[in-house]
Amino acid sequence: MRASTVGWLRSMACVIAASGLAGCAELLPKEHNEVESPWPGFGEARMAIERIEPFKTTRAELNTAGIDPYATPNVVLLTYSDIILRFPIGGSVPPERLDRGLRECLYAGKACYGYAMNLKDVKRDRTGNFWLDSLQFHRKTDVSGWTFNALILLVDDVVVYTLYGGQPLIREVETNRQPLGPLQNWGDAIPGLVR
Repeated sequence: MRASTVGWLRSMACVIAASGLAGCAELLPKEHNEVESPWPGFGEARMAIERIEPFKTTRAELNTAGIDPYATPNVVLLTYSDIILRFPIGGSVPPERLDRGLRECLYAGKACYGYAMNLKDVKRDRTGNFWLDSLQFHRKTDVSGWTFNALILLVDDVVVYTLYGGQPLIREVETNRQPLGPLQNWGDAIPGLVR
């Protein structure tokens, strides 16, 4: 055997031995999708929005609270046109049935603008048997985290309307079983073989 082949075989043996010692589950992929925000969780973001008082809180106070599209990441500045697309006037709900702040915003024209936030912190951890996962026989993914979205409307730099929602707690398990493992999709890999 050549020296390069022997070296490669030794390297592979070390990798296999290390994976056995380290615990195979630690070798499975992990994914973390987080949108940067000033709040570490759903509860803190909710409380920040609930502290806003329509017809009293000003844009300067929002900026102090960390809600500023020019300084805070992932806060979107909405124009009047954006707001009209979200709340079309003359829809199925008559204007007099709308919330007072929303109604004032829609009638204010360009004096109305808003902030929108879509925040999330979602982790995807593959768990289970390393070999079954690697060979695509059985994959199990634990999904956890939270999502939060909010809308703040202002007229002449005073908040007139707030709304928030989201998913405070995400707990999901995704399971993918393929009895043939890597051969499961062999027909897709060889186009034209089976008609």
